[in-house]
Amino acid sequence: MELNEKVDFTVLNEDGETVHLSDYKGQPIVLFFYPRADTPGCTIEACGFRDTFDKLQKAGAVVLGISRDTPKAQKKFKEKYNLNYPLLADSDEKICNLFGVLKEKNMYGKKVKGIERTTYLFGPDLTLLKIFPKVKPEGHAEEVLAAIKALKK
Repeated sequence: MELNEKVDFTVLNEDGETVHLSDYKGQPIVLFFYPRADTPGCTIEACGFRDTFDKLQKAGAVVLGISRDTPKAQKKFKEKYNLNYPLLADSDEKICNLFGVLKEKNMYGKKVKGIERTTYLFGPDLTLLKIFPKVKPEGHAEEVLAAIKALKK
């Protein structure tokens, strides 16, 4: 996925309903990829977006979290942490592959393929405006909010 590229995709949300990125056209879209629901770093990141959600909404943005988890796992994660935005379930990895976020990682000495924590910021017309690679979960939502505010200037 390259900057200034337009994109749309179809995926299931945490309720098993079909969602298109274009459903959110007309406002900035924050799409954050995280490795796995209910793991420490992912929980910090997801709760950061939850806690910054009102400010992001005031800035006009939509927040969407996405991982390779099933809709059922996403729903459980959303309910456990009272997440106030949709979680998308890319269990077949189509969206991960589209965005190129699956990377080889070293976990306990074993090579595994997993999601590299990455956030994408789209404009209201679904054009990719900014990529946040190799995200550190702490404070990331505020970093994204600052980027959205900078776009409006």
